[in-house]
Amino acid sequence: MGPMKDAATSIARPRTGRGPAVALCICVLSGCDVGPRYARPTVPSAPGFKEASLEAYRSLPPGTWQPAQPQDATLKGKWWQIFGEPELGALEEKLDIDNQTLAQYFQNFMAARAQVNGARAGYFPTVSVNPAYTNAGAGATAARAAVGSNAAGGAPTAAGNGPTVINTFSLPLEASWAPDLWDRVRNTVREYQYAAQVSAADLENERLTEQAALAMYYFELRGQDSLQDLYDRTVAADRQSLDLTRAQMETGVGTPEAVAQAEVTLENAEATRIGVATNRALYEHAMATLIGVPASTFSIPVRPLNAVIPTIPVAIPSQVLQRRPDVAAAERTLAQANAVIGVAKAAYYPSLNLAGSGGLQSSSLANLFSLPALFWSLGVSLSETIFDGGLRGATVAQYTALYKADVAAYRQTVLQAFQQVEDYVATLRVLSQQIARQDTAVKAAQRYLDIATAQFQLGLNPYLDVITAQTLLLTDQQTLVNLRVSEMTAAVQLVQALGGGWDGTRLPAASDITSDEAPGKVGSDGP
Repeated sequence: MGPMKDAATSIARPRTGRGPAVALCICVLSGCDVGPRYARPTVPSAPGFKEASLEAYRSLPPGTWQPAQPQDATLKGKWWQIFGEPELGALEEKLDIDNQTLAQYFQNFMAARAQVNGARAGYFPTVSVNPAYTNAGAGATAARAAVGSNAAGGAPTAAGNGPTVINTFSLPLEASWAPDLWDRVRNTVREYQYAAQVSAADLENERLTEQAALAMYYFELRGQDSLQDLYDRTVAADRQSLDLTRAQMETGVGTPEAVAQAEVTLENAEATRIGVATNRALYEHAMATLIGVPASTFSIPVRPLNAVIPTIPVAIPSQVLQRRPDVAAAERTLAQANAVIGVAKAAYYPSLNLAGSGGLQSSSLANLFSLPALFWSLGVSLSETIFDGGLRGATVAQYTALYKADVAAYRQTVLQAFQQVEDYVATLRVLSQQIARQDTAVKAAQRYLDIATAQFQLGLNPYLDVITAQTLLLTDQQTLVNLRVSEMTAAVQLVQALGGGWDGTRLPAASDITSDEAPGKVGSDGP
């Protein structure tokens, strides 16, 4: 009874040490997160955009462009519809399906999502099986020794004093598992989940970039069509002027000098008209690449630019930050860098490994699944690095510094987002004023040309005055076309600066990153 009583006493005695033991058990079962908690850093902001305030438009003449207030309208996913160009809308829809850059970014997201699944495998044990069969022969002396030492209970097949054949069937299983005591695996999973969110945001940012590029190429091409129409009308007018000077010279009213001047003016206009086709072809080829078709098979009908600049709702700065995919990518990069610090800090703590093996082994296949053929073993190991020359500390310091660098990059991205909105709102306001004045200048230049032409026909002024008036009108008209193109492209850039129709709620959650949902569908190989 003495030994039994002592054993019972030793089991019941250590009540005072139960707290640390329970804490250790809880830590083993639930894991201890040794990494820093993540909080989104603060960023400088303002209650509103300076260039979009009502004060910026109070002194401007009627008709000057100004943004719509956020409560009046909001940008939707298909933001290009505000321009009222169905042809552009059809091209944007095709871009979303067949653009190969978007397909590349989508597959990058799929690869990032696969990394999350790979990291999650660290939660589970590793199990392996290695079935084997061996057939060995030995002489009589060696066979007797083998029979005497056969632990599996089987007997070799012997033929007198001849060679003996020994059969061995085995079905071993091995398993090992390292509990995630310090959330090394969990932080690794978080790292890759956040990285996948970064990839999803990059995909949406690239989608917006490609869509905006297509819209700008479209309006640039329409601008070239307007210039082509302008030079077609200019060449027709110059040809009529040449015919007039020739007729006057034949009747003795005109001079050879006037005919030569008219010929030079016509040839210069012809040469410029031909050159316009080059830029149009380049824009058309660029659009073909964006929508995923060979440039040789794509063409778009000629139509002068007649789009009207729309009113664009400019949100407050805090809303813009929720709508910009590049800001979302920068913020998720911060979360990823924070998780990496947790992975590095876990290296300070010991790692526990549970290992077990077992299986069946017999010299006879018939006895392989019997109880005597069973074998097993269990083991526990604990490892801790006691000296590494400062490697772990340097690693943590490195990832901490990289996190702080990402904080600076995030804040810089936010500042650039605010700057771009201010830039393009101001650009549109100034361009609208320029266009109004330039339109007045074109009308004045047309009156000047009409007067100069009438006086030349009456023989009051030389043809050089007509040429001067024609050149002035052409320059003013060309400037007006270029300003209208700049206005439309600036409107597209403002929409892009506002995030298009995207919203941060469309970013897949970290907990859902391994599901079948995807941030978008691109091409026939999409999800």
